Amino acid sequence: MGLTFCNVHFTKQPQRVVYVSGELMKSLKLSGKKNIRLRLGKDAIPAMIKPIKRAGKHLFLASGVKSAIKIPKSGGIYLRNLQNDEVQLGPLVGVLSDGPASASQPFGSRTGFIKQLLREGSNKCYIFAFMPRDIDWQQEQINGYFLNASGKFERKMVPLPDVVYNRLPSRRAETSPYINQLRERFGRKKIPYFNWSFFNKSDVYRLLENDGAANRFVPETHSNPSTEQMRDMLDRHHFVYYKPSAGSLGHGIYRLTYLPKKGYFARYRKSGKNVLLRFTSFDSLMRMLRGRHGQSLQNYVVQQGIRLIEIDGCPIDFRFHMHKNGSNQWVVVGIGAKKAGRGSVTTHLKNGGALLTPQQALGRVFGARSDEVLQRAKTTAVKLAESLEIQHRHLLGEIGFDLGIDQDEDIWMFEANAKPGRSIFRHPSLRAEGKASIEHILEHCLYLSKFRRRDDL
Repeated sequence: MGLTFCNVHFTKQPQRVVYVSGELMKSLKLSGKKNIRLRLGKDAIPAMIKPIKRAGKHLFLASGVKSAIKIPKSGGIYLRNLQNDEVQLGPLVGVLSDGPASASQPFGSRTGFIKQLLREGSNKCYIFAFMPRDIDWQQEQINGYFLNASGKFERKMVPLPDVVYNRLPSRRAETSPYINQLRERFGRKKIPYFNWSFFNKSDVYRLLENDGAANRFVPETHSNPSTEQMRDMLDRHHFVYYKPSAGSLGHGIYRLTYLPKKGYFARYRKSGKNVLLRFTSFDSLMRMLRGRHGQSLQNYVVQQGIRLIEIDGCPIDFRFHMHKNGSNQWVVVGIGAKKAGRGSVTTHLKNGGALLTPQQALGRVFGARSDEVLQRAKTTAVKLAESLEIQHRHLLGEIGFDLGIDQDEDIWMFEANAKPGRSIFRHPSLRAEGKASIEHILEHCLYLSKFRRRDDL
């Protein structure tokens, strides 16, 4: 199965005829053939082929072909030569998200990122965005959002795609019966669908427990801990993090501390401000937590606190943005160092944290040895991604790890995100990494759809 790049043109003839330049006929091994099957996404039609004299690799599609198979646009695209005289255009890549359906921002706060994906991807594939309600399962087609030459969205009907990149925005949307059915339907049609869903913290810790080599990077963690486990963790570690398993952006997180002669302390964020409370007994601390959260504490995890490296007395952790590349290997694409705000429970930027490059942060702590420490952290991140993928049952193409380095230079993994935010790429020194992140998503889509360039075959 060969892959070649060609220029697609549209003609006004109504028949189902495909005109192929001599060089392209040779590339696709179609010399002497009278008919082919032309495929786009999950749809295919029979068509007559006629050779034409034209220098270069060109494909002219009569309007009967264009409308029958719903080719979205002319221009450069890959052709994949399949068995039985079948030729596939593409790949056809769908980006699944959701939003308020406003004309200018159909995907809400993700619209800018989706436009960037579509802009970069249009040179490599037919790429569109869509919402769950845009799928017509009876006709097996999608009313997708394409980006036109002036950078505006336009709707076009296309067949079901070769691959789906899932960027649904909320856990609630993702756990609905309709979305579960949607994923199963794509699976039955053998359409690769990555990233399957948001991770729950407790699921990630449980998956990594099965791999001793990866689990040593995870602090001691217990899901839905009993009162006795909480007391034991505080007695042994003196400080712990208590956080919701399905939380994000630092919401609902407590840093709990036990100082034998001073009592118990709870640090958390409320109404945009940092709060610090002192309790004389463990029981009074637990009463406060139960009073604030009640039954929802069953969805909390407790995790050993780690004494992280610091700058100006403020702890630092690192967001490692991981991607699968076009050869299906995990690579570190971007790293942001997050410095906690004064008195903050977490390093989240919305809670007063500051973003630095890893070189800035590690240089201040380790000096000349910073490159060596960073390399060790990168190797660890790749190991963790590989382990998580082996233990996880579904396709992963992107992971955000929150890693920390303690004062003994040990590396720890606090959280893994299946749909990491992109705030680190706003840093002026990390914009190139943001562009590389987009390129890796597109290259992985080409890999999953089997549109691999010859050097990848």
